[in-house]
Amino acid sequence: MSDKTTPTPRPGIMDITPYVPGTSEIAGGKPVIKLSSNETPLGPSPKALAAFAGADELARYPDGSAAKLREAIAERYGLNPARIVCGAGSDELLGLLAQAYLGPGDEAIYTKHGFLVYRIAILANGATPVIAPETECRADVDAILGKVTGATKIVFLANPNNPTGTYLPFDELQRLRKALPGQVLLVVDAAYAEYVRRNDYEAGLELVATTPNTVMTRTFSKVYGLAALRIGWCYAPAAIADVLNRIRGPFNVSAPAIAAAVAAIGDAAHMEKAVAHNEEWLAWLTEKIEALGLTVTPSVANFLLIHFPDKEGLRASDADAALTANRILLRRVEGYGFPDALRMSVGTEDENRQTLAVLKAFMERGGSLS
Repeated sequence: MSDKTTPTPRPGIMDITPYVPGTSEIAGGKPVIKLSSNETPLGPSPKALAAFAGADELARYPDGSAAKLREAIAERYGLNPARIVCGAGSDELLGLLAQAYLGPGDEAIYTKHGFLVYRIAILANGATPVIAPETECRADVDAILGKVTGATKIVFLANPNNPTGTYLPFDELQRLRKALPGQVLLVVDAAYAEYVRRNDYEAGLELVATTPNTVMTRTFSKVYGLAALRIGWCYAPAAIADVLNRIRGPFNVSAPAIAAAVAAIGDAAHMEKAVAHNEEWLAWLTEKIEALGLTVTPSVANFLLIHFPDKEGLRASDADAALTANRILLRRVEGYGFPDALRMSVGTEDENRQTLAVLKAFMERGGSLS
C-alpha cells in the first residue's frame, strides 16, 4: 500500500517551467510605458469595442461553434468555415493539438528560440521536446529535418518567430513540409502574419489547403487588439478540425469575444492603419537603435530584439534597470536563450521616442544609472 498522501501529476508536468508574461506594472502607481507584450499601440477597432459593449446577454451560453466568427474569418480569407476552429487564444489551440497528437514516447520539435508555450504543451502531454538549432536567429529547415526521428509527431514553427521577429519564406516552408514524413503534423503559428509585408511570405493557408497534415494558427491578440478577450483560430484539414472539435470545451469562446472579433476582422481600415503605423516605426526604431551602437535582429513583426554588449554596466539587465527607473517596460528574454537582449514592442510615437531617449542616455553615459 502506497504511503503517498498527495496526488502525483503525470510525467512531464513537473518539468515545465511556468510561463512568465511580460511585466505589466511598476510599484508606485504611476503610469508606465508597457512595451513588453507585443500589444498594438492603436488599440482595438472602435467597431469591436461597440460590439463588445453590445454583447449584453451574459446569462446565455455563447454559440459553441462560433459560427458567425468562423464565417467572418472564412469570408475575409476565402476559406471553408467548416475547417476553422476557434479557441481561447491560439495558445488553447496549440495545447489542443498537442493533446490530440502527442503522448508518452512521442517527440515534438521546435526551434531554439521558439515560443515557450510549445515546450509547455509538449511536456504537459507526456511527450519529449526536441530543440532544433537556428541560424542567425532564424529557423533552419535542414536543422529541423535533422532532428526528425520515428518518434516525431509534431513540428511547431512560429512564422514570424517570437521573440526574434525573423521568418521563413514560403519556399522554405514548402520545402520543410515536403521533406517531413506524412505522419508528422506541421503546426505553423502565424500570430504576427498580418504585420508581414514581404513578397516571399505566406502565412500557411496554402499549405493547409493543399496538404492533409498542416495546421495554421492565428490570433486576435496582436494586430486586432483583443488580447484581453483571449480569442484565436486555426485552419486545419477537415479530419484534424474534427479531432479538435471533439476535445475542445463546448463553449470555449465567450459571446463578447465572438462579437468583438467579428467586428474587428470586418474593419479592414483599422487593421491597415495599425500595420502602416508598425511599418513606419519598426524601421525608425531599428535605424535609431542601431545608431546607438546596439545590434537589432531584423524583424518583420511588431517588435524588435535588441542585443546589448556582454560588458559590465552595459548588459541587457543594466539597460532594463535604466528603463524601469524611467517607468518603461521591455521584455526580458533569458528564457528564450537571450540573456543579453531585450525585446521591444513597437509603441505609439511618444512611447517610441521616450524609450529611444532613455536608451540613448544609457549608452552615452556608459550604462551608468547615476
